[in-house]
Amino acid sequence: MNSPANFSNKTERLDRALRSGTLADVAGILADMPPGDVAYLISSSPPDYRSVLLGLLSADQEALVVNELPDELRSATLINREPEALAEIVEQLDDDDVADILQELPDEVTGRVLAIMDEQYRQRLQKVLSFPDDVAGGLMSTDTITIRADLTLDVVLRYLRRHSEIPANTDNLVVVNRNDRFVGLLPIGTILVSDPAVSVREMMITDQEAINAETSATEVARRFERNDWISAPVVDSMGKLLGRITIDDVVDVIREEADHSLTSLAGLAEEDTFAPVWQSAPRRAIWLGINLITALLASSVINMFQDTIEKVVALAVLMPIVASMGGIAGTQSLTILIRAMAMGQINGRNQLWLVGRESLVGLLNGLLWAGVIAITASLWFGDATLGVIIACAMLINLVTAGLAGAGLPLLLRRLRIDPALAGGVLVTTVTDVMGFLAFLGLAALFYG
Repeated sequence: MNSPANFSNKTERLDRALRSGTLADVAGILADMPPGDVAYLISSSPPDYRSVLLGLLSADQEALVVNELPDELRSATLINREPEALAEIVEQLDDDDVADILQELPDEVTGRVLAIMDEQYRQRLQKVLSFPDDVAGGLMSTDTITIRADLTLDVVLRYLRRHSEIPANTDNLVVVNRNDRFVGLLPIGTILVSDPAVSVREMMITDQEAINAETSATEVARRFERNDWISAPVVDSMGKLLGRITIDDVVDVIREEADHSLTSLAGLAEEDTFAPVWQSAPRRAIWLGINLITALLASSVINMFQDTIEKVVALAVLMPIVASMGGIAGTQSLTILIRAMAMGQINGRNQLWLVGRESLVGLLNGLLWAGVIAITASLWFGDATLGVIIACAMLINLVTAGLAGAGLPLLLRRLRIDPALAGGVLVTTVTDVMGFLAFLGLAALFYG
C-alpha cells in the first residue's frame, strides 16, 4: 500500500537526487512508484524536470505513466515520437485509453500508428475511434466478456477459469443473444454463491438499461453517480453490444469537467499549471482583451455623467460599491446555475422558476444592504439625498444581478456557448453598466 507518508518520503528522496544530479538514484525511485504517482510528479514539475523524469522511465513503465498524464501534457509528450515508438507505447494499454491518446494526435500520425498495428487490434480500436471522445462510444472499452442466457452457471464458471485474467473492473458478465444484442447482466457474485445448475436466464439482471453509444460523457457520468455502477454495457441504436464503460473512465470525465469549470470561470483555457510562458500568455491575453472592451463600455457610462460627478465628488467615492456588490451577487447566481447545469438539474420545467428565485434573492438582499448603505452614506457625507440615491441604485443592481446571473447561462447554453467560459465576463459587464447607470443616473436626476 502506497501511504501518503510513503509517497512524501519518496518525493523528498527524488528531489534530493535530482538536485545532486544522481540520475541512477532517480531512476530507481521512479521504478518503485505506481504509474499514477509518477505521472503526478511529472505533471507537478517544471518543463526541464519533466523531460529528465520521462527519459529515466523504462519502456514498460513509460506507457503506463504517459497514459496517466493530463491530456495536454500527454499530447505534448507524444507529438514528436516516431509512429513505431508510439505503437509500442499504446499496444500496452487498454483500447479505450489508446483511443483517447490517438484522438489527441494529428490524423496523419494516428493513421500511421494504426497501420503498424495488428489487424484485429486495429479493428477494435477503429470501433472506438469512430465515436467522438465526449460520448459513450468514445469512452468504452471493447474488452468485454459475454455469455448466453441458456448456459448454466457451472458452464459459465468453467468458461471464466479458462481465462488467464478477466478485464479490470468486471463486476458483471454481459448477457447477449445470438445476434450479439444486449439482454441483461450476470453479477460475478451471483455466479459464486448460486446453485451451479441454475441457468443464466434465471439469475441475470434485466432492469439495468445499456447506455447508447451516442450518449454524452456528461450524462454517462451522471448515470454512474446516481446508480453507483462499476461498469455498464454500451450498445448501438439497434441494441447490439459494442463494449462497456468502467468507473475509472467516468472518474476521468468528472475530473476533466471539474477542471474545465474551474478554469473557465476565470476565462482560462489551460490545463497545465507549469506550461511555458509563451503558451500561457496568449491564452490569457484573449480574455484580458475581451475584459478590456467590457471595462471601456462601463467607463463610457461613467463618462456620460462626468459633469454630475464634478458637482458631487462623493459620487466617485461611492460608485465602486454599487458595481462591486452587483458583481458579487451576479457571480453567486451564475455559479448556482452553472453547477445545476453540470449536474443535469436544469430543464424546461424549472428554468423560469430559477430565474425568478434568483431575482427574488437579489431583491431581498438589495433591501437589506440598501438600508445599510443608505445610513452609512448619509452619516459619512452628511447628505440624506445621497443615501437615498445609492440605496435605490443598490436595490436595482442586485435585482439585475440575480436576473442576469440566472438568465445569461440559460441564454448562452441555448446559443451553444459555454456558460462557464463566457458567463462571468457578461454578468460582470451587465452589473457594472447597470450599477453605474442607476447610481449616476439617479444622482443626475436628484442633483440636476
